[in-house]
Amino acid sequence: MKFGTTVWTYQWDPPYEDALRRIAGLGFRAVELIAWNREVLDTYYSPQRVLDLRALLGDLGLELSEFVSTPPGMASPDAVQRQRAVDYFKRVVDVGLALGTTIVNTVSPNPFELPMPRIMQKHLAQEWSMDFPRGLDWKRNWADYVEVTRRCCALCEAVGLRYALEPHPYRLMRNAASMSRLLDQVASPALGMNFDPSHLFPMGELSEMVVYEIGDRIFHTHFSDNDGTSNAHWRPGKGKINWQAVLRALREVGYDHVISIELEDVPGVAHQGVLSTPALDKEVTLARTYLADLCAEVGI
Repeated sequence: MKFGTTVWTYQWDPPYEDALRRIAGLGFRAVELIAWNREVLDTYYSPQRVLDLRALLGDLGLELSEFVSTPPGMASPDAVQRQRAVDYFKRVVDVGLALGTTIVNTVSPNPFELPMPRIMQKHLAQEWSMDFPRGLDWKRNWADYVEVTRRCCALCEAVGLRYALEPHPYRLMRNAASMSRLLDQVASPALGMNFDPSHLFPMGELSEMVVYEIGDRIFHTHFSDNDGTSNAHWRPGKGKINWQAVLRALREVGYDHVISIELEDVPGVAHQGVLSTPALDKEVTLARTYLADLCAEVGI
């Protein structure tokens, strides 16, 4: 395994070249790039820019551990919107392949593309619920999503990429059970999980148990911590996740890709319109040191 990190925590919006240099300067050997929407995918990731980014990654000694972009409409009841999502995903695959990665990532969609409550606000609410529209066909929505995922996996299979689907609270894939169900019904070797304990823990999961249940279909990781009441992304060791147990489980199931540190709720982190500061460098360095010590303890 090697340590990596996420470009968006250093620089939210493109251009990302300076952030990549900074990440390499901190001693990381892997990084994730992202396109927040179709406009960024088509404008920033132009053919020439992709060539330049790939050359820069090579010069910096950085592996692109995965390319991230989530098409809207993957769980829409509207077949036209679902087709647009597949077309968008095809573009993600093409860009990811050109950049030199072997993995693409999307976050699982909300059912029916509904605006779900933001779990980060849960501790402020006296009641926590969702007023779902009446008459929704939940079985049809799941079947439509399975078909979209199957089509996306076929695009990956055709070019030798893997699809690391990321769980998220209240989404169609939010825990080990829903991931297992999707794996069974999609039946594609290209499909796996982007294992993100900070999203799984608030869904009631023991992170290490998810590793054992999903096993070799864990394709990539996001490491951050929280106390299980929200999907906050703190530095590992600052919340309640047992990282030694997680690392031991990953070793036992044979995971040997990147430990990608994703700290979105720490001092100095970048947000949309907000630049990161050296305080972020300190946080990620502390996280890497903490995790490296645990890796040594469990024999990684």
